[in-house]
Amino acid sequence: MKNTDQRHFATQAIHAGYQPRAHQGALTPPIYTSSTYAFDSVRQGGEAFQGENDHFIYARLGSPSQQLLENRLAELEQAEAALATASGMGAITAAIWSLVKPGDEIIADLSLYGCTFSFLAHGLKPFGIEVTFLNLSDPANLARHITNKTKLVYSETPSNPNMRLVDIAALADITRAYDCKLMIDNTYCTPYLQNPLTLGADLVVHSATKYLGGHGDLIAGFVAGTKPDMDHIRMFGLKDMTGAVISGFDVALLLRGIKTLHVRMDRHVENAHQVAAYLEQSKYVKNTFYPGLQTFAQRQLADRQMRQAGGMIAFELNADRAQSAAFVDALQMILCAVSLGDAETLIQHPASMTHSTYSEEELLAHLISPNLIRISVGLEHIDDIITDLDQAFESVFSGTGFSNNGLSISA
Repeated sequence: MKNTDQRHFATQAIHAGYQPRAHQGALTPPIYTSSTYAFDSVRQGGEAFQGENDHFIYARLGSPSQQLLENRLAELEQAEAALATASGMGAITAAIWSLVKPGDEIIADLSLYGCTFSFLAHGLKPFGIEVTFLNLSDPANLARHITNKTKLVYSETPSNPNMRLVDIAALADITRAYDCKLMIDNTYCTPYLQNPLTLGADLVVHSATKYLGGHGDLIAGFVAGTKPDMDHIRMFGLKDMTGAVISGFDVALLLRGIKTLHVRMDRHVENAHQVAAYLEQSKYVKNTFYPGLQTFAQRQLADRQMRQAGGMIAFELNADRAQSAAFVDALQMILCAVSLGDAETLIQHPASMTHSTYSEEELLAHLISPNLIRISVGLEHIDDIITDLDQAFESVFSGTGFSNNGLSISA
């Protein structure tokens, strides 16, 4: 559903696709819990199953409230259509199952969310689908390896957990010359900060659990792109392959969360800038990876395809794996938790947590160091966030020598 009235993002996030007067004046859209829908006649039902009318059939295929959500998500991602699912992985797997067949190849970036990596690296192999992992931060790597067998190129940007970017437009220029689709996971940015489809991607996927929901109280996902692609994914990948159906209650929570997305993201970004600047100056931190820093290696690309730098930061400590985990454990207000995009600041040690299924060789090959920390900067007062980081550094490292690659470093 393309933006036809040119209203701003904040307005569309609140109003797109819904008229209270059509629902007895209800300001908040009603929740539909019905699992099935009645027809006026057998003929009407048959036409619905043949796709000849738009009557609702069964909740696995959609509901009025889900349709509203999907239209709003499509509007925000500047897509023709969207499909909401029960989780981010539900969106990813439903889409990929619909796009590839035995004998096809997928090319994916080196750095991915742990469950996405597991699905691509291990889940597809028994079905005869080849997956090749490349460093897609350099588009030349894709140009050298893509063939007519390649049917899908998949990447996150920024990547989870190390904040690497890929040049969406450059990758799209390459895939466009082949019978190949480009899918971008836009979870870190949200539609407020980045729109991959406008840069040439064919599909965009999200874990809506994160910033879109924003409050840590739902699990959901969505994929957006052309209407033919979304219809195919709905009727095959969702209906027949995964059954990853979003509930009416999660639809309602997600519609509520989206209304404040722009306000929350502005605050996430504001806080993240200050946390990144603090970390960059810390004697305990070896490297800070945040697209808003002048020292960020891909700063020019970030400025070109992202409206703001986001609320996620990765940083490497001047410490070994055990000491890095001890730092996370020493935090008091900041919570050790997976997921991201909540009001609370959340922190985790990827090598020990989200990416712990990787072998040591896989961690190295996929650019995840043992001293890497990922932080989702929340909405608390910035002074309290930095105070907690400061006390954790001091409690773990102050007054002690600790080693990094054999070099003794003293506080």
